[in-house]
Amino acid sequence: MRERRRRLTADDRRGEAVAEGVADHLVGHHIAGVPCWIDTSQPDPDAAGAFYGGLFGWEFEEAMPAGAPGRYLIARLRGGDVAAVSSPPEGAPPQSVWNTYVWVEDADEAAAKARAAGGSVLSEPFDVLDAGRMAVLADPEGAVFCVWQAREHRGARIVNEPGSLNFNVLNTRDPAAAKHFYGDLFGWTTLDLGSGEFWTLKAYGDYLEQLTPGTRERTAELGAAGFEDVVAAITPIAGGDADTPAHWGVTFSTADADATAAKAVELGGAVVVAPVDAPYSRLTVLRDPQGATFSATAFVPENKDIGREAA
Repeated sequence: MRERRRRLTADDRRGEAVAEGVADHLVGHHIAGVPCWIDTSQPDPDAAGAFYGGLFGWEFEEAMPAGAPGRYLIARLRGGDVAAVSSPPEGAPPQSVWNTYVWVEDADEAAAKARAAGGSVLSEPFDVLDAGRMAVLADPEGAVFCVWQAREHRGARIVNEPGSLNFNVLNTRDPAAAKHFYGDLFGWTTLDLGSGEFWTLKAYGDYLEQLTPGTRERTAELGAAGFEDVVAAITPIAGGDADTPAHWGVTFSTADADATAAKAVELGGAVVVAPVDAPYSRLTVLRDPQGATFSATAFVPENKDIGREAA
């Protein structure tokens, strides 16, 4: 799996911020069709742990048994799982990348459906110790993602608070083909908020409303009716950009995008896109010392009208 350079657009900035404004921080369960976990493959997992630990305050625990050939460091905030840092899979090039996992009830069935919908199965379904069962897939355009059939590991337990996952974004040149593929695979539909489109799953909005009555009303009050159904975002890759392949990107929540960007540089990373104000947010795109890119967004409610005329 290769790291993909992420492009920044107003639609994914808005989605990331609104998600933070309406979603609960503590997760007790995920439902099928919803991104549930992220990890990053790194040539030097310990160095990556030092970077992300310094940036987000993560604490790590090795999940692999003694003597195992690879590393898998579970990252936690306040004792809750948020992400992981791993060594590259056997046979993979020594590249850094952030990976998105989508919760499924049956990884084997999901792999078969992906293949039937025109995608590729890069790694056939396999058991991950007692944690779960997974497969590595690619959509017809080549964007790589994983599906996760949970057993003992139930995905991220903390989201949408500083230092944890805030959003997953598909960058694509062919949104129409992507809609067909992910619709067949996960039952996703889309929501157009004027500045861009988002992947939606009505069952997810129903689940959030059941957990926290009034969720649908609050998203409408924020000017984003229907956003409670959103599970990810779609970002079209510009037609003139020949260098950026289709890919899935990840965004973390932060209390202060400017401070996070400065801290990333202090720790040896780089700023790809300097902090910028956007609807509901202030966001920056960063690169870690080993080359994996990611975004960090701060929820800024007073920025809710920024960019609306342009949208």
